[in-house]
Amino acid sequence: MRLLHGDFDAETRYPTDAETLLAKYRDLGADWLHIVDLDGARGGIADNRAIILQLAAQKAVNLQVGGGLRNTAALALMLDAGVARVVVGSAALTQVEQVQAWLKHFGPERLTLAFDVSVDDDGVPRVLTHGWQRQSTLSLWNAVDQYSTSDLKHVLCTDVGRDGALTGPNVSLYEEALRRYPRMEWQASGGIRNAHDLHALAKAGAAAAISGKALLEDLIPFEELHSFLPNA
Repeated sequence: MRLLHGDFDAETRYPTDAETLLAKYRDLGADWLHIVDLDGARGGIADNRAIILQLAAQKAVNLQVGGGLRNTAALALMLDAGVARVVVGSAALTQVEQVQAWLKHFGPERLTLAFDVSVDDDGVPRVLTHGWQRQSTLSLWNAVDQYSTSDLKHVLCTDVGRDGALTGPNVSLYEEALRRYPRMEWQASGGIRNAHDLHALAKAGAAAAISGKALLEDLIPFEELHSFLPNA
């Protein structure tokens, strides 16, 4: 399932299942698969946990999993089950001290902090929470600065205004993020439509690009995609 601009009333469901998609991307040469439990992100209830654990047990690719992971037990369950990296979203804003403790306990390679942003009229990326339903007063930079003394390494940033819209990624956002925090590995999400966008993000310095709709609708031919897949 995909959302448009993070709107749960504007969802698109695709006639395929998670295991089939995992096998498809593995066969194409992907070594990482990003999964979001949208039900968990919206309500904090991990309705799709069983499916995710089943995928993790296959150990076919590295899984990065997010959506509703807001306490230590939820993170530990995923990591112990074989998930390579967990994504912490709302808690990165509301439980800063706890998330800093998770970074120490689980290690910076096992956690990605996700900040979903909406760019305001002044061009400032403002952070959204709880499945993109609430806007905080913090800018993206304020949010990341709260972890300046931690070992934070992986940051996922989604421009919600572009998410699912196939309008192209906000390349300038990631360029600024890398200028401000050059030691962090930034994952870009939102708006990716073709291989040109992937090249633009790579040039900007993004460590990874997350694509949903473009891949689900086969908008990026394999011959254009394979250079971004390490095992192709």
